[in-house]
Amino acid sequence: MNTIKAILFDFDGVMTLDKTGTQSTCDYISKNYCIDKNVFEKEYRKYNYDLLCGRTTHEKIWNILCSNLDENIPVSILHDSFVNTPIDMAMVDLVKSIKESNVKTALITDNKIDRIKAISEKYELPKIFDIIVISAEVGSGKENDGIFNKALSELKCEPNECIFIDNQEKNLTIPRNMGINTIYYDDEKRDIDQLKMEIGKYGIKI
Repeated sequence: MNTIKAILFDFDGVMTLDKTGTQSTCDYISKNYCIDKNVFEKEYRKYNYDLLCGRTTHEKIWNILCSNLDENIPVSILHDSFVNTPIDMAMVDLVKSIKESNVKTALITDNKIDRIKAISEKYELPKIFDIIVISAEVGSGKENDGIFNKALSELKCEPNECIFIDNQEKNLTIPRNMGINTIYYDDEKRDIDQLKMEIGKYGIKI
């Protein structure tokens, strides 16, 4: 077995209590602006893929989105929704423990730049993750190997020296084919003790 030098974590569903970032954003905005969640989410999702790939930004789509909804929603509510994303602090503690064991840590996420930067600032994520790789910055997500190659390059690690943890099986296919070790994390059970056991099988003591 190769020595594991880095563990790569997905963000939403792993580091957060919500399955997706869109869920967190839409839940917050619909609740705090008193707009029907299904109506808002249906409109917001029209732009989601381009936001995740970095083809557009919230600033560029916001007025169009509001016009289509016939609402004047302040764009500032976006930042509020980002920083109020429910973070799993027990998972944060796990990442800290891994980093303290001299194993590199990385955040690999299909996400919007402004969202992750806002959350990173609030929770000081750069202090617990050696690198943060965002799909909107890379220009592609976990559906191809670009985002993982970017992480491997920055970490200076070979694929078999890494573990990637995600709450969606489909996101494990590409890294597994690249030779990266993978762990599926059930976001419904949120069994961190089980996750520690899975990580421990690779010789990492937490």
